[in-house]
Amino acid sequence: MGVATLTPPAQRVGEELVYPDGRHELADDSAIRNSSLYNLDLAPVPIKRRTWNTYNYMALWIGMAHNIPTYLLASGLVLLGMAWYQAILTIALANIIVLIPMLANSHAGTKYGIPYPVFARASFGVFGANVAALLRAGVACGWFGIQTWIGGGALFLLAGKLFGSGWANSGMVAGQHWTLWLSFAIFWAINILIIVRGMNAVRRFENWAAPFVLVVALGLLAWMVTKAGGFGPILSDPGKVGWGGNFWFVLFPPALMGMIAFWSTLSLNMPDFTRFGKSQRAQAWGQILGLPTTMTLFPLVAVLITAATQVVYKTAIWNPVDLAAKFDNPVVVVFALFTLAVATLSVNVAANIVSPSYDFSNVIPKLISFRTGGLITGVLGIVIQPWNLLANPNVYIFTWLGFYGGALGAIAGVLIADYWFMRNTNLRLGDLYRVNGEYRYSGGVNWRGLVSLVVGGLLAVGGAYSTPGNGPFPQGGIIGPLYSWFPFHVYDYSWVVGLVAAFLCYLALSALFPAAAARRRPQAVAAT
Repeated sequence: MGVATLTPPAQRVGEELVYPDGRHELADDSAIRNSSLYNLDLAPVPIKRRTWNTYNYMALWIGMAHNIPTYLLASGLVLLGMAWYQAILTIALANIIVLIPMLANSHAGTKYGIPYPVFARASFGVFGANVAALLRAGVACGWFGIQTWIGGGALFLLAGKLFGSGWANSGMVAGQHWTLWLSFAIFWAINILIIVRGMNAVRRFENWAAPFVLVVALGLLAWMVTKAGGFGPILSDPGKVGWGGNFWFVLFPPALMGMIAFWSTLSLNMPDFTRFGKSQRAQAWGQILGLPTTMTLFPLVAVLITAATQVVYKTAIWNPVDLAAKFDNPVVVVFALFTLAVATLSVNVAANIVSPSYDFSNVIPKLISFRTGGLITGVLGIVIQPWNLLANPNVYIFTWLGFYGGALGAIAGVLIADYWFMRNTNLRLGDLYRVNGEYRYSGGVNWRGLVSLVVGGLLAVGGAYSTPGNGPFPQGGIIGPLYSWFPFHVYDYSWVVGLVAAFLCYLALSALFPAAAARRRPQAVAAT
């Protein structure tokens, strides 16, 4: 980064330059450049490179929300017994809720130009932050694998339309056609190629992918509705549970937590993107306009398209890949499958590779770069065997989404408590990169943060249960009292329980056992 150019509006506060809009940067990073906690990818972004505007963040969210798992969210809830309008209501409410901690954690990225793992150093310690970072990275690797498998499936069908039955009916390897494995590998390589080109490549790709996928989806809706001459029985289906207690107390709570968990990962690591923001206003409005609106609209479009398929094809086709394969015109098929591949690629790169790349880099900054972290993510995304996670909607929503959502909710609780309530959003930017700075705590670990994470995580997921044949957990919960001692199953509210419990625990421990210099209220001094 070198020495920053001091423009007249900036004021000098210690080693930081503070701008009128509240953003900070280091006046000179030479003092931390040799630290073991520093590399160019994790370093604070200089003000002159913080160029992302409101549209960039809107495009980011539109690009991430327009993907096949989002398309399938409503279908998963409908298959579990909801009416389509109940499913849309659940999805919309979940995304409004998750937006709150997302904006809270985004603030630090824009103010200080730092990614999520560096932000976590303030509350967990410069080394303890690796626990929070690697938990987040593990989830991202799983999502990367899921999205890559889905994208590979789209390529497999696309190539089958081009190359004929020899491709589609190729020999079997490990239960799948070898050409499907090849498609998976090709799609994997495309993801990695974009990420090794850096964050500017991610931004450019999202800028054009977002409107492209949106226009195609709306065009598909118009075409299907015209062909069907109506929407069919899906829209008149009242669902299996109605609006009674079976909906509000049995199905709705875990479904809502599952939908929140869908983006709970991004509620932690949005600083990875907002560190490039031109202002707090740009990133906040971009996310407000991009996330809840798109995440409600796209599943609604999916419901309407599926309703039309029931009229046209006499069966409900929820999977857009299967729907594309139904088209007769080969040009239309290829275009539709290409769009699905772009949609999958747009979310995979932004949501599932960028963040773990930073997280892995944070472990050994001098040895693992952002690009190396991306390669690690790619390898682990294969090892996790994502094809097994998609086989059962109960496992997908209640096991995969619900379980990790509770754990990540606990991390969010610690981050928000520390940054907003203990520090009043004030951090020592240089000390985030110093082994012996303010955030060393005890040997580089803030035990308050880790204890709060464990408490919140255990309360959130300790009562995890599965119905027979629909998951790996005991029917009576992992920790029995969390399943049976309350008027509700704690696990059904996993994300909220994890966030609130960790939040309160951290505030209590910080009050009873205060860390030195836990709060800083700097006063600006004249720029020199």
